[in-house]
Amino acid sequence: MIFFAAAGVLFLVFAVSVIYDRRLVRNGVYLFFALVFTAAGTLFALAEASETAAMIVLVLAVGLVPLVVLVLAGFLIANGVTMLRREGRRLGNLLSLGAGVGIIGFVVLSVLATGIDLALLRAFVGAVGSVLTYVSFLFTCFLLYSVFYARLPHRRAVDFVVVLGSGLLGSRVPPLLANRLDRGRTAFEAARAKGADPVLVTSGGQGPGEDLPEARAMADYLIAAGVPEDRILVEDQSRSTEENLRFSSELMRERKSRYRCLVVTNSFHVMRAARIARTEKVTAHVIGAPTARYYWPSATIREFVAIFLAHRVLNIGICALLAAPHLLVLL
Repeated sequence: MIFFAAAGVLFLVFAVSVIYDRRLVRNGVYLFFALVFTAAGTLFALAEASETAAMIVLVLAVGLVPLVVLVLAGFLIANGVTMLRREGRRLGNLLSLGAGVGIIGFVVLSVLATGIDLALLRAFVGAVGSVLTYVSFLFTCFLLYSVFYARLPHRRAVDFVVVLGSGLLGSRVPPLLANRLDRGRTAFEAARAKGADPVLVTSGGQGPGEDLPEARAMADYLIAAGVPEDRILVEDQSRSTEENLRFSSELMRERKSRYRCLVVTNSFHVMRAARIARTEKVTAHVIGAPTARYYWPSATIREFVAIFLAHRVLNIGICALLAAPHLLVLL
């Protein structure tokens, strides 16, 4: 019962934190531990009914871990090859491939460390393993809450729908950005159907290789899709997500000092955009547009790395503390 009680407390903390601010990334930590304690309580309850059944479940769960790790590594490598073939050889497209190769490499080194009496190798594997455990824990929390946040409904009336830019091909809106614009137009039309009269804000400046400001091309796309031109506001100076939200907020405040808005991006970018919106004090809920399945793994890893580095002092400090005991034995 103690595990279920702990799970109940954690679910309560999670619910209160979500109500306070659904954009907090740490909500994922509360949700993760609530689910862990629920699973532990369920296992102990099963053991009271049948120790044999509980032991079978435990052995299967533990035994599946190596298989899941290897399957995950294979999937990431295959996905990385697909990313390179479809999106080109850019650093961001190498993330899933690098993660898959890294997992295989660590498994190989771990096996070697058990068979070779080499203190340096054992210390290295122990240090890397501790850091990977911490990073994997954070990534699981991030992924878990990202999925939850993306499914949270937004029922309040909004004054603005902000669509974040993601780059043009010359003057053409590529599929990734088109998905955002289509999702923004759907949200805009849904708000109007409920009696609201929101304004669509297109946000994005002109980058290298682009023939015009991104926000202008985005506005043209929406007008061609039937959105009235007088219901579109163009923010064409930003060069990053932070500037997207900061400059859009300035435009929105000029029209309405106290506003509510929806921010539209792609599904993999929702959690980081929500965090940035909170940092920039933008009163917003973030929703995601569909993303090609092959693009999602690398993009999600990239978003996690960005959030990890946003708290670099804390996270790198914890990684150093976890690795230190393994490395100090060499002194």
